[in-house]
Amino acid sequence: MAPILNHDPRLHQRPRLWMLAGTGEGPLLAALLLQRGWALRVSVVSAAAGRPYRALQVGAPLDVQVGPVVGTAAMAAQLQQAAVQGAPFVAVIDATHPFATEVSRCLRQACRQQGQPLLTLAREPLAPTGATLLTQLADLRTVDLRGARVLLAIGARHLPEAIACSPGALHHARVLPSATALQLVSAAGLSPERIACLRPSGPEFAVEAALVRRWRIDTILCRQSGGLTEAGWRQVARAQGCQLLMLARPRRDLDPPPLSIQGLLARLEALDPAVASHADSTLRTSGGDPGAHH
Repeated sequence: MAPILNHDPRLHQRPRLWMLAGTGEGPLLAALLLQRGWALRVSVVSAAAGRPYRALQVGAPLDVQVGPVVGTAAMAAQLQQAAVQGAPFVAVIDATHPFATEVSRCLRQACRQQGQPLLTLAREPLAPTGATLLTQLADLRTVDLRGARVLLAIGARHLPEAIACSPGALHHARVLPSATALQLVSAAGLSPERIACLRPSGPEFAVEAALVRRWRIDTILCRQSGGLTEAGWRQVARAQGCQLLMLARPRRDLDPPPLSIQGLLARLEALDPAVASHADSTLRTSGGDPGAHH
C-alpha cells in the first residue's frame, strides 16, 4: 500500500525537512523543528505511530506520511518528487529505531545518490549495568530459563526465534498494536492470555509494570534501544525484582556520526541561515529556551 500523505500548502512556504521517525524522541524533535521555522514531513510506519504528531499538526506546516517507504528506489523517488514540485528538502533526518538497520542503509544510499544532506539522530545507549547483554538471540541458550516466566518485548518478528532459543520457559509477549504483530505473535504459538498489544505507556511504564505483576514475570527480554523505552524496561525490572536480558543493538559505523537533538538542530541552522534567524527571533520573543516546555 502506498504511503498516505496529508498535504499542506504551507509546506511550500518554508524551508522543508523530511524525517523518518521510529523513536520515542521523534515527536519532541518535530516540535522543536516546527518551533524553529521549518516545514516538516514525518514518515511513520503505522497510523498508531503517527498519533503523537496529531497535536503538532494544528496550525503548523507538518505533513504526516503513514506507511512504510521501502527500499532505496522509493526513498530516492520521494526526494526527486519534492524537487520537481518546487519544495525540495534542505535535509533528511534519520530518526528511525536503532535496530532498523536496513531502513537506515537504504536511506543513506538514496541520499547519496541524490546529493541530499542526511543527518542521523543519536539515541545514546544507557549504562549497561543491571542487565545481561546478548549479542544475538541464540545466546538465550546460555541462560538457564527452565521454569522461568519470561516477558518478551523484542518485536513480534523475533518471537519465534526467542521462544525456540529458550525451551522450558513460560513465554509472554508485549507487542505493538497492529494486525501484522498479532498475526506474528499468534503464529509463534502464544495463547491470547499471554499476549499484550500496546504501545509503550509513557515514562513511568505503569502498564508494563502492571503486566509484570499480573503475569508474575521473573525475566524480561527487551532490546538495547536506548532512550525512553529502554529506560522504562530497566525501571520495571528494577522495581519488580526481575532479571533483565537485553539484545545488544546492532553495530552501525555511520559517517557522519549521529547527533544529539541539540547538535542536530545546530547543524540544520548552519544549513539554512534564514531558519537560524527565525529561531533567534522566537527566542527573543518568548524570552526563554524553546525546548524548556519539553
